[in-house]
Amino acid sequence: MPELNRRALLALAAMAPFAAAGETKAVAVSTAAGGAAEARERIRQRYFPDVELLTQDNRKVRFYQDLMKDKVVIINFFYAKCERLCPLVTSNLVRVQRLLEPRMGRDVFINSFTLKPQHDTPAVLQEFAREHAIRRGWNLLTGRPEDLELLRRNLGFTNLDPRLDQDKSQHIGNVRYGSEPLMQWTALPGMTSPESIAKAISRDFPQMA
Repeated sequence: MPELNRRALLALAAMAPFAAAGETKAVAVSTAAGGAAEARERIRQRYFPDVELLTQDNRKVRFYQDLMKDKVVIINFFYAKCERLCPLVTSNLVRVQRLLEPRMGRDVFINSFTLKPQHDTPAVLQEFAREHAIRRGWNLLTGRPEDLELLRRNLGFTNLDPRLDQDKSQHIGNVRYGSEPLMQWTALPGMTSPESIAKAISRDFPQMA
């Protein structure tokens, strides 16, 4: 557990540049609407490449246009055959999904990106979804290895230790949640209590009427 905690802290540090760029205060969203729109576009260009991905239902989607734009999202990276941290984080997110059930698939979405796209085909991901009772509003995503690696690095799911960063079995177990239109983002360990995650999302991003 100490090593897990150390890796989590390192990972949060690695994600700091994206978090800083995404914070509302950091981009001065309180200024004119035009300035906010410009800041949002800068963040999109820097961190949200609109690469094509496949869902567990073998549906083609674009990362920004279909998965991020105008949404509150929870993001993590995993792979189907992971036997260490992935099952724990997935079970945790299943509980978050249940707690946010009325909003899931409407204005709140979970996007889980595979670290092993060569193995995790849509069929494999669909079986994973069945095994874990994943419901509406939760996308399991695969695609070209280079695109998923680009997303992993852009979104800050990297380890400061290059040796650990190359070892998929030692991958970062953090999750990130935030609002794309509000440009507000938070990163936290994947084993944060589901109740805390759901409460924070409901508090920070209340459902629009």
